Amino acid sequence: MDGKSQAAAAAASGMSLRTAREWDTGPAPSTTKQPRDWRTRPDPFAAVWITDIEPLLRRDLKGVLEAKLVLEVLRMRYPEQFHAGQARTLQRRFRDWRARHGVEPEVFFEQVAAPGREAAIDFTHATDLGVTIAGEPFPHLLFEFVLSYSHWTYVAIAFGETFEALAAGVQGALWALGGVPAVLRSDNLSAATHELKLSGGRALTPRFRAVLEHYGLRSSRITPGRAHENGVAEQAHRRLKSLLAQALLVRGHAAFDDVASYDAFVQEVVAYWRNRPAATRLAEERSAFRALPSTAIPSYTSYYPVVRRWSTIRVAHRTYSVPAQLMGHTVEARVHPNVVEVRYRDQIVQTMPRLRKEDAHRIDYRHVIGWLVRKPGAFARYRYREDLYPSILFRRAYDALGRTHGERADVEYLRILHLAATEGEARVVEVLAVVLDQAGGFDYVTVQAQVAPPVLTVPVIRIPAPDLTVYDALRAGAAA
Repeated sequence: MDGKSQAAAAAASGMSLRTAREWDTGPAPSTTKQPRDWRTRPDPFAAVWITDIEPLLRRDLKGVLEAKLVLEVLRMRYPEQFHAGQARTLQRRFRDWRARHGVEPEVFFEQVAAPGREAAIDFTHATDLGVTIAGEPFPHLLFEFVLSYSHWTYVAIAFGETFEALAAGVQGALWALGGVPAVLRSDNLSAATHELKLSGGRALTPRFRAVLEHYGLRSSRITPGRAHENGVAEQAHRRLKSLLAQALLVRGHAAFDDVASYDAFVQEVVAYWRNRPAATRLAEERSAFRALPSTAIPSYTSYYPVVRRWSTIRVAHRTYSVPAQLMGHTVEARVHPNVVEVRYRDQIVQTMPRLRKEDAHRIDYRHVIGWLVRKPGAFARYRYREDLYPSILFRRAYDALGRTHGERADVEYLRILHLAATEGEARVVEVLAVVLDQAGGFDYVTVQAQVAPPVLTVPVIRIPAPDLTVYDALRAGAAA
């Protein structure tokens, strides 16, 4: 009692002196309390449990039935017998019945990870992080490679679950790790597997099997529809996105100038919060890794289209424009995870962002504007006309020309677009932003005068001194 008298201790505890003496000399009340095995009030559901409630519970093989719904059913059947305040009682009855008679829930088995044995891979959507690039929303995925034992992590930004993104991610992780584990665990990614028509199962695609064989990796895949079987990757996704969301909050905003700066941010978060704590256990794993092969294998897909007379190529159901000089020639189009690289005789002639949607198109006005200026009538019904407005400012310029120049708007606009191709789009944008707001309208000459005013050159005329011997010869001939 900390030196206090029994009476003082009882007063400080808010109890009577008699109770304090009982506690001091005998067992505490909590040790003498007997468990109660009787009801303090009649069971309100006793009359309907066997007839109305238990049959529903026995039919509920998936455990979806809720006590609140059943109580509402009972109230409709027996309006004078039940009320809403009995919901908690019925929930306890549900709980106790299911604990003894309900369907067995699925049992999970905790696994022990062995050093160096397994890595798990998967993609996760990261658009909900709210990242913007140059002011525009940035829909994207994150590819994640996680070692099951140490939880060392490799992350790459992706724009789709494609074979190229998968192959680049796996190889990037292995070369960053400096070794190869024995097993690669994954779900049934469409980039890595295909459906077997006869059995309905899934098997590795030949291309992804070749990647695994190149590194000596054994594939381990989950049962379709059982995402928890790839729990290492699923938990890694949850933790990674939580870390990124918190880091963005500390940063103060989620706006980045370009993809490279966002990627640097992601790598910094992964290095500090995931891989730094994993360093000790990673050191244990390294001795179990197999050595890397001498080289990586290409993580791109090659196509060999012929450049069509529209100055376009068709690659994987998508249309891209290329320089008109290549029309009629066969080029190699290497489809990487995020870009398409066009080569002619093994020389890169163009690199452009990879299109995501099937039957999408990307027309660079610089490839066709020279001929459109010569054939302005083709612009009105050009199939890819909308691609020839590089920005909303150019679209506004065309609409303004339509109001002031009528049918000649196409010619004026195409000449301005040609000016952007030859003199620089940024400079033309600066001028258009000014002339769009000035009274009286504008035309190509107005824009050209500010973008690239013609330089007047005065020719230098050099008149040689006359040869007088010719004149003397003429005089001599006349005298003769």
